[in-house]
Amino acid sequence: MDTNSPVPPVSDKDLIAGLAKGLRLIEAFDDMHARLTSSEAARRVGISPAAARRCLLTLCHGGYAQTDGKRFWLNHGILRLSYAYAASTRLPRLLQPTLDALSERTRESASVAVLHGTEVMVAARSTARKSLTVGLGVGSRLPLHCSATGRVLLSSRPAAEFETLFKAMPLSRLTPHTITDPVRLRKLLKACADNGYALSNEEIEIGVRSIAVPLYNMGGLVVGALSLSSRADRMTASEMVEQLLPAMHRSQNWVRSRLS
Repeated sequence: MDTNSPVPPVSDKDLIAGLAKGLRLIEAFDDMHARLTSSEAARRVGISPAAARRCLLTLCHGGYAQTDGKRFWLNHGILRLSYAYAASTRLPRLLQPTLDALSERTRESASVAVLHGTEVMVAARSTARKSLTVGLGVGSRLPLHCSATGRVLLSSRPAAEFETLFKAMPLSRLTPHTITDPVRLRKLLKACADNGYALSNEEIEIGVRSIAVPLYNMGGLVVGALSLSSRADRMTASEMVEQLLPAMHRSQNWVRSRLS
């Protein structure tokens, strides 16, 4: 099972432009752009306001979005799409019980992410009582360069693919702690590959630390990344390695023994 299989070549005549526009419009909404006018949405995805409005009204008609006549926003109906993925794909279904157990045992938020272009996408997630609560859910996307899961997935790619992704990914500075220097980042990714885990120390959000390990199938291919996230005031980065990594390795081994 390779969740990062390349997209086969497709001719233009086989593509449905309207569907592509609608999907891009769904992705235009995020925590910083929760409500958009049709013109704002059009600018974010590079289509005409008229086309954006038709797509948005179609989403409203299908129960995926709402409008007050001026602005549009996604509603809970959009979760049907993520449910369809979770219900039809083996990785989330297999991992959810393991994530729940790991999160409950460590009292931290557990996630599994997969490579998605120059980002990572959360494929499954579990949040234990009294653990970190951040705005991440299935389908959320994180940058490759500064997320623990992104670093694990990037450092595990073959050399040619690594170089392609490294050169293509934007090195955005999200906090004062975000590492954006390419030379320093390459050294860090080499250490990730050597050590078998990655850390993100308040690089995506102040006050949040994460640790991640790769998830392998039986054939030794990396199919995702498992992470635990904690509030920075709960434990230091070194304490995360000492206290959380052993439990993560047990989950890692369990997954490997069951993924063909």
